[in-house]
This record gives sequence, structure tokens and C-alpha cells, in this order.
Amino acid sequence: MRATAGRLLVLTFAALALAGVRWDGTAQECSVPCVGPQRGALFAAGGGDLPFRLYRRFVNLAGGTNARIVLIPTAETETGIPDASVVASALRRAGAQTLTILHTRDRNVANDPAFVIPLKAATGVWISGGRQYRLVDAYLGTLTQKEIGHVLDRGGVVGGSSAGASILGSFLLRGAPVGNQMIVAPGYDTGFGFLRGVAIDQHLLARGREYDLLQVLKSHPLLLGIGIDEGTAAVIIGDRLQVIGSGKAVVYNTFSKQPMPAYWLSEGDIYDLGARRILSLADGEQ
Repeated sequence: MRATAGRLLVLTFAALALAGVRWDGTAQECSVPCVGPQRGALFAAGGGDLPFRLYRRFVNLAGGTNARIVLIPTAETETGIPDASVVASALRRAGAQTLTILHTRDRNVANDPAFVIPLKAATGVWISGGRQYRLVDAYLGTLTQKEIGHVLDRGGVVGGSSAGASILGSFLLRGAPVGNQMIVAPGYDTGFGFLRGVAIDQHLLARGREYDLLQVLKSHPLLLGIGIDEGTAAVIIGDRLQVIGSGKAVVYNTFSKQPMPAYWLSEGDIYDLGARRILSLADGEQ
């Protein structure tokens, strides 16, 4: 179920090759999305208190008042339930009229066709924050993960905050059961892979993590790193990442001959994950 570090590096090489990244570190345009989802949208929020408009954007991506949202609070606390009421309330206030809470810590349940029925009709999935390892233990490689991916295939949106954002990438950060200070944990370094060849960190500036992804990329140079601060989200459609919220997002690309290993992005800025370049800045500067 869980890739070893060596196997994961091989998979990363393959994913980045598909993404058009050449061995000299340059990148090229992709005819189809090669890092982000082929259809639908991803919504990665950096944790903390999210502005209400971020929830509203998520609900709108899921279909607005017609949205059918599944909330997965499994990463939060031992039971996974307390966070559900807070996020569910925010999503309902943002316009979600149909919302189902889906939670288990049992992989046998996560593989049960009856358990995943709400996902088959969902237009949006929100994965709450907490501890990444709980999502790995419960869902990685299960029917539940497969059905979450099918939400994207139908053109829906899959997202979450904090741990729920990190799990969206292929390379998982801070997955160690012993604590989130260990950035890379063997056996807990594989995410759901909805973003290929990508590692996502969160609470970026709030917890002083802005240099951590640079350390990860020293050992895994082909990865593209995405760091997101609290109160901020990256909305990814195809290979285009757009920042929303009051904070910053940072894209780390050390396998490149470009002069900057990190690009700091603010609200409205757009970055091409396949070509590995800024497409536009909200202030008009490049």
C-alpha cells in the first residue's frame, strides 16, 4: 500500500517525465493537464481560520446550491467528529444544501461499497484538517480514495484544509504518527496523488515552515513543492494554480535553471504547474 522512499522516487521521475520536465530542469507546455486533474478542480487550503469566501468559492466549484458535498473529518482528533460540525456549518452557510459526513478509521469499512455510496453522487469532497497519518491509515489505496478520485473525473471539486490539503499531493509531508515535526516519514510519505509529482505543506508562515520544502527537495529534486499559508488556498484547475485569500502561497522548483527556486504568490496570481512558470500576477508585474 505504501511506497518505499526508493520506489516513490522512481514514481516521481515517471510523473515528472509525463509532465514534460526535461532532465536539464526546464519544462514545457502540456497538451493536457500533466500535474493537476484532467477534469474538475482541487482546492488546497493552508489551515487556520479560513475566510468565509474561501468556503463559498469551494461550494460554487461544487455546483452552488445544487452541490452535493461529502465532508470527511477523519484527520481531526481521535474520533474525527468534533471538527465536522464547524466545517459543515461553514459549508452550509456558503450555500451547500446537501451535505453528508463520511468517517471511519476502519480500512475494511473504507473498502465497503455501501460506505462509499454518498461519494458516487457527490460533486464536492472536503477533507478536514488534523493529522495526515489518520487519512493514510484509513483511506490510502481503498475504495474510498478511488471514489474520491471519481468526483474529479465527473468534473467536481476535491479539497480540504491543512492535512486535508497535504493529502492531495503524491508525496505526503508531515505524515508521521509521532508528530508533525518530522517532515518526511517513511511509510507515511504517499498521498492520494491527485497532484502528480507534488508535495504540499501548509500553515506556512504561521508556523515558520517556509524553508522546509527546500530541504525536502534536496533529497527529492524532481518534486514540485507547494506551500500555503493560513487563511489562503490554491485553486487548481488542470495545471493552473490560482491563489485566493489574504496570505501567501509559494511554489518551490529547485530542479530548474531558472534563477529563483521559490516563487511567492499572492491573491489572484496564477502559476502553471506543468510548464513550471508564472502565467500572470494580479498586480500586472512579472
